[in-house]
Amino acid sequence: MDLQEHYQKLYDESIIKIIAEDYQIDPLIEDPNDLRFGITLVIRPSEEVKNNIQLFLNELKSVEPHQYYYQNQDIHITVMSIISCYQGFQLSSINIDDYIKIIKKSFEDFNTTRIQFKGVTVSPSCILLQGFMEDDVINNFRNRLRENFKNSTLEQSIDKRYAIQTAHSTVVRFKELFTHKKDFLKIIEEYRNVDFGTFKVSSVELVYNDWYQREKKVKKLTVFKV
Repeated sequence: MDLQEHYQKLYDESIIKIIAEDYQIDPLIEDPNDLRFGITLVIRPSEEVKNNIQLFLNELKSVEPHQYYYQNQDIHITVMSIISCYQGFQLSSINIDDYIKIIKKSFEDFNTTRIQFKGVTVSPSCILLQGFMEDDVINNFRNRLRENFKNSTLEQSIDKRYAIQTAHSTVVRFKELFTHKKDFLKIIEEYRNVDFGTFKVSSVELVYNDWYQREKKVKKLTVFKV
């Protein structure tokens, strides 16, 4: 996959929809009855990179304060959704040690790698940072996860929604109708190619999480140092 081409296509298609009022608001963000949970492998950017992201988010907040903005502790890259969030999933229904064993096995040949966040793109429901991987380390790891879980009897939903190949990070979700959409989109355009920084992947976390990866609802299950 050509990531730059992928992000550009997403931007071109989505910006037209947003301008035409054809965007999607998430009605569940503040819903206390939202019990969608799953388990996910995630990468956390460095503090420096996250602080750079907040400068961008602060500008967006100044014109659209009522959208949903990710805080530093919630910003992440999804490596793989092992069990995609669904209503009523509970950690007690699985043996997490079995999952850890398969994930550890999949880390064979996982070398040091780096990710750069450069530019932003949009979907009809959110704003995403464009992540670029310097090599195939993460996607090769994803393929080993796919193969190893496919050969197991464990509950999993890998690739059920889509086969993840990118290193993007969702940083804004649309929660309410826009009140200053033109100014909001102008800021996004100004950040289309801004370099937020590059960081070394030093660990991968396995977490039990809600749909939005909110720290107050996330339970860290284990950390794999790489």
